Amino acid sequence: MKNIKIVLSLLAMVLIAAGCSFKYRLNGASIDYNLIKTITIESFTNRASYQWAPMAPMFNETLSDIYNRQTKLRQVKRDGDLVISGEITSYDQTNKSISADGYSSMVQLKMTVSVKYRNNKNHNEDFDKTFTASREYDASQQLSAVQEELVQQMIDDIVDQIFNASVANW
Repeated sequence: MKNIKIVLSLLAMVLIAAGCSFKYRLNGASIDYNLIKTITIESFTNRASYQWAPMAPMFNETLSDIYNRQTKLRQVKRDGDLVISGEITSYDQTNKSISADGYSSMVQLKMTVSVKYRNNKNHNEDFDKTFTASREYDASQQLSAVQEELVQQMIDDIVDQIFNASVANW
């Protein structure tokens, strides 16, 4: 009798556990893949007044890569369930601090990207936002010597912000 109760209790727990489902993703994405299957990432153009030619291609590649690596969404050229578009609107450098001799000692590099996100399955999640990142470098260095590394760091930062705002729902 005692063994039957134990077996029935274990069976009940198995049935209850089988009826439960958990959605936890280590990459932070919270996508219902039964509903959302595709994504369109339109090419971002560089509309900033100060131009650095490699910036837009670097940005587009990094943005596309994060969705390839961290989701199961299939990228399509148009009419995706999710659509991301926008442009690089600002890329500036400003003097951040002045040394005792009156010259700039630190320079801030700043990048701003305007993003339109459309969820064609749930338009309540649509947004138009601006994302910004900045980095500082020592004014004794030439921008050309640090630009690629700093721009990639800013791109990584902005792409993470876009990913979190769009599919991570943070």
